[in-house]
Amino acid sequence: MKTAQLIRLGALALSMLAGPVLADEVPFNQTQYEQAVAAGKPVVVYLHADWCPTCRVQKPIVDRLAKDPGLKGVTIFVADFDTETQLEQSLHVAQQSTFVVFKQGHEVSRSTGQTAEQAIRATLQQAL
Repeated sequence: MKTAQLIRLGALALSMLAGPVLADEVPFNQTQYEQAVAAGKPVVVYLHADWCPTCRVQKPIVDRLAKDPGLKGVTIFVADFDTETQLEQSLHVAQQSTFVVFKQGHEVSRSTGQTAEQAIRATLQQAL
């Protein structure tokens, strides 16, 4: 094997061992959500609606924060407010633009309608 190939292979192996570098923003999936909460992982459920003006302000902020190394390991489940009615009922959420934060398998915080990046960051950080 050539030196360049060995270096690439080594870099790939190290990146796989390093684990997630950033937060993980994923579409809501009931099974994945339940498994993550049951495992005590840092989880945020973000109930979003495309038609919601507040959500439209929040979404690019959430996208930016998902790339922030300070939120490493947080899984942000983005749930569609119009279709995830069972989730809304189980979490007692009545309004879109809501964040529900879980730490070690328990809800620790929630907020609705925040549009300031610092406030959203503070909410997401509560999962850590």
